[in-house]
Amino acid sequence: MRKIFLIMLITIIEIFPQQKIADELINSVITNFNRVKDYEVDVEIKVDVDFLKVPDAKAKIYFKQPDKIRLKSEGFALLPKEGLDFSPASLAKKDYTAIYERDVMLNGKKVSVVKVIPVGEQSNIILSTLWIDPVDKVIRKVESTTKMNGTFTIELTYDESFKYPLPEKMVFSFNIDKLNLPKAFSTDGNPPSKKKRLPDAPTKGNVFVQYSNYKVNIGIPDSVFEEKQ
Repeated sequence: MRKIFLIMLITIIEIFPQQKIADELINSVITNFNRVKDYEVDVEIKVDVDFLKVPDAKAKIYFKQPDKIRLKSEGFALLPKEGLDFSPASLAKKDYTAIYERDVMLNGKKVSVVKVIPVGEQSNIILSTLWIDPVDKVIRKVESTTKMNGTFTIELTYDESFKYPLPEKMVFSFNIDKLNLPKAFSTDGNPPSKKKRLPDAPTKGNVFVQYSNYKVNIGIPDSVFEEKQ
């Protein structure tokens, strides 16, 4: 019994600093992002999936704290829900355990790898790995394993001269055989008229999003986020 107690005590002592570092990293990202009260941005979306023909699309995204978001386009636009809302503030609304793992280099940037494990059964996410830039206080990469839709990866790049922590480019990668299309996507406009059968073999897909013409903290009204009947 004493031996078990000692093992548990040592484990707690070893994990606690990693949790403290992870929480500090995540909180720094959230605090930095909270400088953004709202924004609108033009996006160009390119979907690269073998069996699904989706035309390149242009759309506009509106965001308002704490969690209002809207995708609007004149034609059909399809975007992964996880990629639509990349706000780190969403982490603060959920119970989770975070553990700092190590520092690595990612595309020339030193980043901290943090494992995030949601607490409770409501979340569709089983485990997320965050690559956090501790200097710029942004998330540069996310890899999440879900209960129903396999694993997806989000890579974010930023304009270093832009004063807000908002990306200029996102690449969303996923496995087609696992992802439940189109439920896992947010759409605006009419979907493609012809669908092709999913292949038997696993196939990867990518969605490329280019952001431009950010307008930040302009006082976007709530009516923008109301769906028209």
